[in-house]
Amino acid sequence: MQPKKKTTARKKGFRRSHDALSAKSLATCPNCQEPKLPHHVCPSCGMYDGQEIIKVETK
Repeated sequence: MQPKKKTTARKKGFRRSHDALSAKSLATCPNCQEPKLPHHVCPSCGMYDGQEIIKVETK
């Protein structure tokens, strides 16, 4: 079955207005000052909320 009317560029734009990607927000770790995702364990030092959650090996 074919569409009855052509979808205009304006209607396609309205539909696609929510498809844009947004940049991830980063927070700084209070322990090592490295960027990390908010509410996540720091991948650099393994700290979260002032506690060491995971042990990270240093090179």
